[in-house]
Amino acid sequence: MNYQGLAQRSLQGLPLEREQCYSVLRCPQEGILELLQSAFRVRERYFRKKVIVHLLINAKSGLCAEDCAYCSQSAGSQASIESYPLLDEEKIVEVASIAKANQAQRYCIVTSGCSPSGAELDHLCRVIRKIKETVDIEICTSLGFLTEEAARRLKEAGVDRYNHNLNTSQRFYPKICTTHSYADRIETLQHARKANLKLCCGALLGMGESEEDIVDLAFALREVEADSIPINFLHPIPGTPLETMNYLTPLKCLAILSLIRFLNPWTEIRIAGGREYHLRSLQPLALYPANSIFVSGYLTTDGQAPDEDFQMIRDMGFEVAQGRIGKIETTL
Repeated sequence: MNYQGLAQRSLQGLPLEREQCYSVLRCPQEGILELLQSAFRVRERYFRKKVIVHLLINAKSGLCAEDCAYCSQSAGSQASIESYPLLDEEKIVEVASIAKANQAQRYCIVTSGCSPSGAELDHLCRVIRKIKETVDIEICTSLGFLTEEAARRLKEAGVDRYNHNLNTSQRFYPKICTTHSYADRIETLQHARKANLKLCCGALLGMGESEEDIVDLAFALREVEADSIPINFLHPIPGTPLETMNYLTPLKCLAILSLIRFLNPWTEIRIAGGREYHLRSLQPLALYPANSIFVSGYLTTDGQAPDEDFQMIRDMGFEVAQGRIGKIETTL
């Protein structure tokens, strides 16, 4: 496969053909370095050698009535996790300062549940205003489904970006959740965009989806035109319905990241949950297609220490992005 040709097509703003997408996903072992170099050519055009750092807080854990099969916080989960209501203002603001100290450009506030109650939304808006007064950091929230009014209030409070992942293809979605639909997720993205919130919308791979589902999802993410795409790889947690689902390889993860980069050349792509679990010793290579990472762990699973992440970035010849970074206009 001519991966350099795919890179050139991507740089011209053209989507890949579906058969080309399948060729990327089926990249043989001997072709992976050529694929990564081609994906890096696209990544470098728009983000140079910068890596954007995020840190998240699980501001409300468990206690969720949704039945998402992958989630340790869902109604169908028997996972041994800590459950607690929405954290107080002092704690959420404190972690914002920790995020800033860890060179994070963006602080992600996440809560479990279908959507925030009125009281929770009031509390979060107060907290976000406080953070904006005291810490120079961008804020992304992931609070479940939003109404138009809730999205507007979050924007007015100071939220910069809203995260709501598609996770998988429309076809496969009923296999992983029955308490809400793929269309419900699209509707929340529409509400967030109408409120002028930037969009963070990503994927969760490794749940048993087919290659066709992966390609459908990759095109759907392109159509959403999100500012940021977090790519999660399923970390099978004991006590969840998908606890035995574990078939991804490091090379397959790298091929998926490369495909997402080709189809979204100027979008921030983040290696998110499951990075350490699935990429293992090949984690550094993921920085060739991706230009963003989480540090200090995820919602209910740990990550590697921030010092290790920063060392990895330096060892690869990259550097942590300071200040805002986005699409860099260049000539072809």
